[in-house]
Amino acid sequence: MQYPVNLVVAGKPCLVVGGGQVAKRKVEGPLACGADVTVVAPSIDPAIEATSKQERAYEPGEAARYRLVIAATDDPAVNRMVFEDADRAGVWINSADEPDNCTFTLPSVVRQGDVMVTVSTGGRSPALSAWLKKRLEEQIGPEYTTLLQLLSEERAAIKSEGRSTDGLDWMSALDSNMLELIRAGRIGQARERLQACLSSS
Repeated sequence: MQYPVNLVVAGKPCLVVGGGQVAKRKVEGPLACGADVTVVAPSIDPAIEATSKQERAYEPGEAARYRLVIAATDDPAVNRMVFEDADRAGVWINSADEPDNCTFTLPSVVRQGDVMVTVSTGGRSPALSAWLKKRLEEQIGPEYTTLLQLLSEERAAIKSEGRSTDGLDWMSALDSNMLELIRAGRIGQARERLQACLSSS
């Protein structure tokens, strides 16, 4: 069983070893989250975006200089070396499609603004993760971003009054027809429904 976390990597040095299509996919996540991403490989696909691209072989031990490392080469020996270097240094390491060379795995991710839903099979079946992700993408639309905004604003307003948000019946509000009201463009009514549910708890 794996312990799920969301890592804050903004401004942190991250290393991706590999320069092909798999590496390209692996770079996108940390880069989108503001990480300082270095890509190292003898040959790097020009389409790969990174803070730094170094066309050279991986240097033994260099994984220790980073907070997060991803090995994405087509050479199992190189991936294993990167894993051992990172693991020895206490650096979190993911090796693409090689669960035995990982201290963390990467879930499939569905995002709507700050709403994030992840799906993981513990590295056992990326295909199932991708399939479930597609199904969730069909269900979680932009209305969830608006729903989050309403909830966040109401929570902030309650706290600004010096009241606790604990013990309020947020679940009843979410189980009401707030989402349907948002989908219909009736944002004001959705806010009123939220406030009514909370005031009665």
